[in-house]
Amino acid sequence: AGWAQAAVDAAAALDAGITSLRQRNDAMLRVAASMTVAEYLLPGWLTALRGRHQETAVTLAAGNSADVAAAVLGGAADIGFVEGPDLPPGLAARRAGSDTLTVVVAPGHPWARRRSGITAAELAATPLVAREPGSGTRRYLEEALDAQASLERVSPVAELSSTTAIKAAVAAGIGPAVLSSLAVTQELAAGTLRAVPVRGLDLTRRLLAVWPDGRQLTGAAADLRAIAVRPG
Repeated sequence: AGWAQAAVDAAAALDAGITSLRQRNDAMLRVAASMTVAEYLLPGWLTALRGRHQETAVTLAAGNSADVAAAVLGGAADIGFVEGPDLPPGLAARRAGSDTLTVVVAPGHPWARRRSGITAAELAATPLVAREPGSGTRRYLEEALDAQASLERVSPVAELSSTTAIKAAVAAGIGPAVLSSLAVTQELAAGTLRAVPVRGLDLTRRLLAVWPDGRQLTGAAADLRAIAVRPG
């Protein structure tokens, strides 16, 4: 009985230690997210999370999708959110909704008067104001155009790392851009940018919650994933 009591006491001490570590980890949630998700979706998700974990502090690192994947794989983030379309090995993923890319131009651009829109070939042959290499938005557009037969893409007229900077460049007439529909809602409503339909090109993409493959999310990280992936 004495030996058994020592084992029970050791097990209780181990359980208490694990609980303490879990509570300490749950007190800080490290999130990495692509620029689109960080700016337009994550604030609402974090508000909902706050109702469940009022004592949890959240740190957010925003970057392009390649940066987010590297942060999660390297242990710098507990959970990440990317724009796809593909993921490096070592990441598990769940769909966190979808997004549509929109071609936008300045009101005075010739495409703004095209009621029928443009073709995929016209888009591929036009120098765009684009995000930097590694951006999920840029990579998705490039893969969508590459999937079209015999289309040759030209280099961007400018590469900018900020969606705000891209919108300003487009409005100034530097060139068209392809951005998330979430990012241009206000500009389209105000008329400072115009949307241009693209015929024969599907620009709908998946948004993904990602975490290290083989690791079970717990606590605030698991709840944030549940909030992000729930319908609606």
